[in-house]
Amino acid sequence: MDASEFRKRGKEVIDAIADYYEGLDQIPPMSTVKPGYLYKIMPHEAPEEPESFDDIQSDLKEKIMPGITHWQSGNFFGWFPSNSSFPAMIGDMYSTMFDVIGFNWICSPAVTELETVVMDWLGKLIGLDKRFLSIKDDGTEGAGGGVIQGSASEAHIVAMIAGREMALERIKADGKVGSDEANALCHKFVAYFSDQTHSSGQKAANIIGCRTRIIQSDKDFRLTKKSLMAAIEEDKSAGLVPFFVCGTFGTTNTTAIDDLVGIADVAESERLWYHVDAAYAGAALTCPEFRPLAAGIERADSFNFNAHKWMLTNFDCSAMWVADSKHLVNALSIHREYLPRVKGDTSFVKDYRDWQAPLGRRFRALKLWYVMRMFGASGIRAHIRNHVKQAKWLEEKLIEDGRFEIIAPVVFGLVVFRIKPNAVNTSRDSEEVDPDVVNKANTDLVKAIQADNRVFLVGTKIKGNDVVRAAIGSTIGKQEHVENLLEVVLQLTSNVIDAI
Repeated sequence: MDASEFRKRGKEVIDAIADYYEGLDQIPPMSTVKPGYLYKIMPHEAPEEPESFDDIQSDLKEKIMPGITHWQSGNFFGWFPSNSSFPAMIGDMYSTMFDVIGFNWICSPAVTELETVVMDWLGKLIGLDKRFLSIKDDGTEGAGGGVIQGSASEAHIVAMIAGREMALERIKADGKVGSDEANALCHKFVAYFSDQTHSSGQKAANIIGCRTRIIQSDKDFRLTKKSLMAAIEEDKSAGLVPFFVCGTFGTTNTTAIDDLVGIADVAESERLWYHVDAAYAGAALTCPEFRPLAAGIERADSFNFNAHKWMLTNFDCSAMWVADSKHLVNALSIHREYLPRVKGDTSFVKDYRDWQAPLGRRFRALKLWYVMRMFGASGIRAHIRNHVKQAKWLEEKLIEDGRFEIIAPVVFGLVVFRIKPNAVNTSRDSEEVDPDVVNKANTDLVKAIQADNRVFLVGTKIKGNDVVRAAIGSTIGKQEHVENLLEVVLQLTSNVIDAI
């Protein structure tokens, strides 16, 4: 394929992408293929000779498309949104065109410097404290800064590595043990999470080889200061070394918000690295009315949210900030002669390879730059507020129906609900309803919705109760999609209850 052929075929692909988005409402959102379907219909070896573009396109339509669950559909309400947008696609196209491996400034100065610039833009847009910004008001370099990770899971790993480095430096500085003895204590290090913290916290702990303490959340699904302090005191009395705590702004199950101020108090008194995971709900901080809910993040050591969830930026674009990068850089910096560093003024010369686990990195700042410029702050805020309004509407209608209970306050775009026990009580002989019957009704409802395939959502289990999650946030989602969701839920709920 030469440039002339690429120009022709590229235009065809752009048309196909636009057609796909315009027709998404007519496609069932969930793939219904069976495991192993593709292996059965694909060759078992790579082709020896080149194949035509038209043949490949035909296979894409006939073989690949049936195995796609359509996350960008307005009828997709599963997990959390994975926002895509045309401006972000354009940024990604240019990133692919340049195809640089931007591990340091010399690789391509614009790759590093644009990331520094847009991460400061984004930090200001969500109201982060100035200590998280790369460039101070006077134009000089700050101690903190932002970096684009591939996912919140990667951010969790990096934050935990930085926290371990900070703890080791503190132990060595105390002078009670030598360097080798301090390093040997790592197996006693403990990271703290709630039972609602995302699984990436446990995975990060598994990777760096530390212990974890999972703390029971309160009735509002929050990690509290009191429960965290009690767990730490218990572990210290057992000879363990607390070093890291994660607070969450918008948990996966319910979008609960941990006691961020109380956790900050404990982190400061116990000298823990304090990471705030706002993977989903952090995008809401672009709207000033949500910022009071995040009081306490200004005292964190690191903060992360996924612009690729709810802020119109294609995967992968996970925005992470640290208040002081020295522990992160100390832990991850490895010098080799083939990785030269720039000497002199380094205010805009960040070696982002030292801020992440991999060496190589893509030009991800470009798509974020396109999104922030083409939507503007006002467009991003309107996107968020529209989804919150739709979620509130759905909550209101489910309550009005009378057969549902709302499990957690609807603050952002997630509605967590279930069929109420009295709605499945088909016997008038007793007021008691078997909890297993209620749970089965709710799991049956999720299965029915997925089998129906007009909309897609998932269930979860919260404190022993099976519940239903509807995550509103599609880039192309409109009020009519939420109305369609409500219609499906009400209709299939009647079917489930009638079958009991």
